[in-house]
Amino acid sequence: MKQFLSFFFIGLFLGILFIKSEVASWFRIYEMFQFKSFQMYGIIGSAVVLGIIIVHYIKYSKQKDFNGDAIIITPKNKGFIRYFVGGIIFGLGWALAGACPGPMYVLLGTGLPSILVLIIGALLGTFVYGAIKNKLPH
Repeated sequence: MKQFLSFFFIGLFLGILFIKSEVASWFRIYEMFQFKSFQMYGIIGSAVVLGIIIVHYIKYSKQKDFNGDAIIITPKNKGFIRYFVGGIIFGLGWALAGACPGPMYVLLGTGLPSILVLIIGALLGTFVYGAIKNKLPH
């Protein structure tokens, strides 16, 4: 229950942060893809830099998870094509939908029922990928 409450309040905080910073705004996403605004690039860039710092901190300070187990981050397989193609598919989906997967549930919480189509599509895409993952070239 303690873990649930921790994750709930972190999610609640991030949801409020996404709405207040307009990360979930289709207009800001549209501006970003037209290169008219730096706001989204600044938010994404700072998240990437912060993520790199936190991952290095976790790796080198041997942090533990909620259960007291060591956090082990396994290195990803190197490759260009799959990340390039995956990035293009992700970016096209993001541009067409006007919503990043991060704030989809935040948008649903703000009372935007049409986001359900996007959530169902994202869940279906995740299911299909999981079903065919072993058949894809490594």
